[in-house]
Amino acid sequence: MKLLADYLRELVEGTRRGWNAFWFTPTDPATLGLIRILGGWMLFYTHAVWSLGLDDFFMADGWMGRDAMSALEAGGYQWSHFWWIDSPALLWGIHVFALVIFVMLMVGLYTRPVSILAFLLAVSYANRAPLALFGLDQINVMLAMYLMVGDSGRAYSLDRLLRRRLAGGELPRIEPSVSANIAIRLIQVHMCVIYFFAGVAKLQGPAWWDGTAMWGAVANLEYQSIDATWLVHSLLAVNILTHATIFWEVTYAALVWPRLTRPIVIALAVPTHLGIAFFLGMITFGFAMLFGNLAFVSPWVVRAVIDRDGGASRRIRYQAA
Repeated sequence: MKLLADYLRELVEGTRRGWNAFWFTPTDPATLGLIRILGGWMLFYTHAVWSLGLDDFFMADGWMGRDAMSALEAGGYQWSHFWWIDSPALLWGIHVFALVIFVMLMVGLYTRPVSILAFLLAVSYANRAPLALFGLDQINVMLAMYLMVGDSGRAYSLDRLLRRRLAGGELPRIEPSVSANIAIRLIQVHMCVIYFFAGVAKLQGPAWWDGTAMWGAVANLEYQSIDATWLVHSLLAVNILTHATIFWEVTYAALVWPRLTRPIVIALAVPTHLGIAFFLGMITFGFAMLFGNLAFVSPWVVRAVIDRDGGASRRIRYQAA
């Protein structure tokens, strides 16, 4: 019994230590700052596109009118400030305000309150236009949600430059942050969930088992942007691409954590999502997924690339991994 008790005690203690180390180890906010810049840019661009048909999509008498959407929800409720707007002038005023907020998030100006507003605005757009809701919008909202959690304005931001002025001209030292680590970990876990269920869902289709699914994707004219139908001449290539894709998605959640396999998994994300972006016509979605994958890039790598100071970056190595 003593051996069993010792084992259980060590198991509980080891689990507690691992849990605390995983979530609450302070980390350099460099990676989160980079995700803020790219995610903020994506929020701005994808919502600026609404300007081409703002009244048509968001006014009460538009294509997705209030009554029609209420009937679609069948008694449910999707929060959106757009439900209460009947004036075109007010609609455009709030839309411009939202775009300004997204730009402020991107450049890191008043990042803490702005990140909260950016999340609420992104959710509001998505809930008001459910018939135009796609994976891109979900990734946008996911990244915006976790940018609220961590202080992403502590790196690569106007906030930091403003703090330099207050400090008399010297940039304040960037301290490792628990909130940055929590935000990065949440993005990492969320990405694993996305890929795992995307892969499992694909396994329900026979085309993913017989190796022909990739042909169905590249031959679909509704998505085709760059013609890859030349793959018809190589069934082997189609089979390899199909099985490699499904293997990568299903195993992502397991292989992205070990340090030896992580670079391979993240490297494979690049051609996968660039292929989606340029061959299947989903450029914004493809890049948004790559932005999410950046959560697995260690801060010292980000600093080595952006700050061009690989030696110093390796010395601090406050890793998000």
